[in-house]
Amino acid sequence: MRTGRLCWVPLLLALGVGSGSGGGGGGSRRRRLLAAKVNKHKPWIETSYHGVITENNDTVILDPPLVALDKDAPVPFAGEICAFKIHGQELPFEAVVLNKTSGEGRLRAKSPIDCELQKEYTFIIQAYDCGAGPRETAWKKSHKAVVHIQVKDINEFAPTFKEPAYRAVVTEGKIYDSILQVEAVDEDCSPQYSQICNYEIVTTDVPFAIDRNGNIRNTEKLSYDKQHQYEILVTAYDCGQKPAAQDTLVQVDVKPVCKPGWQDWTKRIEYQPGSGSVPLFPSIHLETCDGAVSSIQITTELQTNYIGKGCDRETYSERSLQKLCGASSGIIDLLPSPSAATNWTAGLLVDSSEMIFKFDGRQGAKIPDGIVPKNLTDQFTITMWMKHGPSPGVRAEKETILCNSDKTEMNRHHYALYVHNCRLVFLLRKDFDQADTFRPAEFHWKLDQICDKEWHYYVINVEFPIVTLYMDGATYEPYLVTNDWPIHPSHIAMQLTVGACWQGGEVTKPRFAQFFHGSLASLTIRPGKMESQKVISCLQACKEGLDINSLESLGQGIKYHFNPSQSVLVMEGDDIGNINRALQKVSYINSRQFPTAGVRHLRVSSKVQCFGEDVCISVPDVDAFVMVLQAIEPQISLRGTDRLWRPAAQFESARGVTLFPDLKIVSTFAKAEAPGDLRTTAPKSAVLEEMLHNLDFCDILVLGGDLDPRQECLELNHSELHQRHLDATNSTAGYSIYGVGSMSRYEQVLHHIRYRNWHPSSLEARRFRVKCSELNGRYASNEFNLEVSVLHEARVSDKEHVNHLIVQPPFLQSVHHPESQNSIQRSSVVPSIATVVIIISVCMLVFVVAMGMYRVRIAHQHFTQETEAAKEAEMDWDDSALTITVNPMEKHEERGRGEETEEEEEEEVEDDVSSSSSESEDSEDEEEEEGIGRGRHGPSGARHTQLEWDDSALPY
Repeated sequence: MRTGRLCWVPLLLALGVGSGSGGGGGGSRRRRLLAAKVNKHKPWIETSYHGVITENNDTVILDPPLVALDKDAPVPFAGEICAFKIHGQELPFEAVVLNKTSGEGRLRAKSPIDCELQKEYTFIIQAYDCGAGPRETAWKKSHKAVVHIQVKDINEFAPTFKEPAYRAVVTEGKIYDSILQVEAVDEDCSPQYSQICNYEIVTTDVPFAIDRNGNIRNTEKLSYDKQHQYEILVTAYDCGQKPAAQDTLVQVDVKPVCKPGWQDWTKRIEYQPGSGSVPLFPSIHLETCDGAVSSIQITTELQTNYIGKGCDRETYSERSLQKLCGASSGIIDLLPSPSAATNWTAGLLVDSSEMIFKFDGRQGAKIPDGIVPKNLTDQFTITMWMKHGPSPGVRAEKETILCNSDKTEMNRHHYALYVHNCRLVFLLRKDFDQADTFRPAEFHWKLDQICDKEWHYYVINVEFPIVTLYMDGATYEPYLVTNDWPIHPSHIAMQLTVGACWQGGEVTKPRFAQFFHGSLASLTIRPGKMESQKVISCLQACKEGLDINSLESLGQGIKYHFNPSQSVLVMEGDDIGNINRALQKVSYINSRQFPTAGVRHLRVSSKVQCFGEDVCISVPDVDAFVMVLQAIEPQISLRGTDRLWRPAAQFESARGVTLFPDLKIVSTFAKAEAPGDLRTTAPKSAVLEEMLHNLDFCDILVLGGDLDPRQECLELNHSELHQRHLDATNSTAGYSIYGVGSMSRYEQVLHHIRYRNWHPSSLEARRFRVKCSELNGRYASNEFNLEVSVLHEARVSDKEHVNHLIVQPPFLQSVHHPESQNSIQRSSVVPSIATVVIIISVCMLVFVVAMGMYRVRIAHQHFTQETEAAKEAEMDWDDSALTITVNPMEKHEERGRGEETEEEEEEEVEDDVSSSSSESEDSEDEEEEEGIGRGRHGPSGARHTQLEWDDSALPY
């Protein structure tokens, strides 16, 4: 075709087309005529085109190139191409002519092309020549050609995952071909960039792999115990190796192989003191793995063997516990706390917090004579806590707990309690009487608990010839009773011992023998009486144990049973749901205000029965523990007047001197308080809050030597004790009040402690010390010291009396503590005299002050007038109009400190108060002596303290 087109050129040249010959308008007409005759052909283009355009570009590459030919060439206009026209609606392309003569054109985009919107375009294109001339419209167009354009994609989008996170659950111990499949997509339009060619696990060191299709598998067997859950990150790559914009998270939960057992329980349960009943397993439930369970029995055991004496019990003294449980009086504690009065336990190994005595096979204690009566009668009770285990190498020897034997000459055992080959034996040899016959003498009990190294409570009730053993509240009869002859009477003294037996005869030197190996506590003996079952149960009762919240909601078909100490709970049922709800209601409770802190182990064991199957599921035990937190420790404080002066007559009176009339017992604890501004980082301040609790004893000790019973004593009405359920012991060393009672009860009793002295003239001062305790010394108060002195009366003459007058200031109040109604009536005249003195003193003081102020004002006015008249004399003071008057209050203070005053001032005071001195002579002497006594206490500046009114010295 190109050859044909070139053939027209000579022809056109021969016709003179395009030559410059000819002139004027004639040539133009000829050319137009010639052009009309030569535009005989339509332009020619290819029938189809294929093009490619890269997105976001405007150039289209066509194959073949866009060229239009016209056979009319080289005739101007007729043989030229003026336009290419695209047929279609809203096509983003346009065709332009690059060279009219050659007919070359270009196809281009009018706007950016997006492959993701449209991947290819198909449309019609035609070519147009230039017609017959520049003004002619008789142009000709070519045939229609089809143009097919493909949009070339660029990798502009990154892969994205269909899900932001994936999760799967697998069973431990298995290898999976595919745990789950992740899938990513790409928004690019081409297969090269829109397809995902690879997946990759980003997280390192995980037992997983992924293939090209996104399938995740595990590379090793997973273990639930090793790790419950895995979290891995996965990314994707398209075929252009562009990674995903954001990785996806894959969570793989490892499920244990279905094993029957209890689930959703916590190993550690914290218990805050005072919390009441706290559920142990509020969410626990049983997994049976679809086993056909017909019934189940659950045993919940609270293990407290290592807490105190087998569990958390009250740590009061044995006397206090006996009192709390309503035991009969007359108990004798053989293992008391070491003290000056009970010093026989001072050399023993002891755990002071629980008063537990440990015997290592080398120790024994002698009970002093007179502590236990020689004749126990036919009825008596022995109680004790014992922890004992088999001791290697000593199984053939007796281990003595309590023994009463001959002190010298012979080696007879009158009564004894000992362990022999893990048997408990009680020996009782009666004295000889008219019936010289065999009598029961040895009582044997064979119990596993005797050598199990656990704490147990033993009570031996003797009602001869019947002896009964109570262990942990249960009754046991002796399996063996042997008889023996009575002991013949003798004058040999007996020795009572604990932890070993005294061997006074048949040896060269008396010594201990048959030592005990183990621990003892609360060893007591009560002559003449037996304990009831109720008291025994109370004495050994635990203050902690298992409990069930809301028994009525346990559900039908649930049977339950507690052991006596509530440390074991057994529940049984045939419905798993009811069993689950029942176990969720099991709780721990500790009723002590100050429980023993520490761990209590828990164990839940299960027995399952299945429907007609020989093999049934096995449920593992639940091992947990209760952590009892430390209780808030109280600070017990004793407060009151620490020094008293009383007249000698009051010491000699039948009522004596009340020592602690204003004593207060207060218990506080420190509580952290958060700062008011939460934005500050200042440490929390501690505030003291008062708390209420019991006390178990208060001791009043005499300091500086014991009391002389010939001239002094401490007294307390027993009715004050009995109505408050307290007891007391009195000795020359002091007074001991004991028994579990509130702080207010102890306060009231201490307010009634009196001191008497029949010869107070020789008494300078008596000092006492008070100390109180809770829980047998676990929490002790401060030591409150009190000094009591005799207020000696000074006898003065009438002449001196006015000079030594003490006037009570008006701002002091008189406080009376009458001892009895009769004494108030006898001394009613004394307050009247004091009232008169006070009134007179107030009037005198007001008058003196008013007169002084008036004269000072007159003098100041006079001085001002003189200053205005003569300024040269402004510094001279005219004191001719002033008179200095001495305040009688200052004179009283000077006398209270034992200092002498000037005679001139005494004469002035004598003139002022002589009219009232005769009326108050007796009372003033007494007040003056008391003021002097108080003056020795405080500094000279503390006048308010020295002038405090103390009417306790008055005989009423």
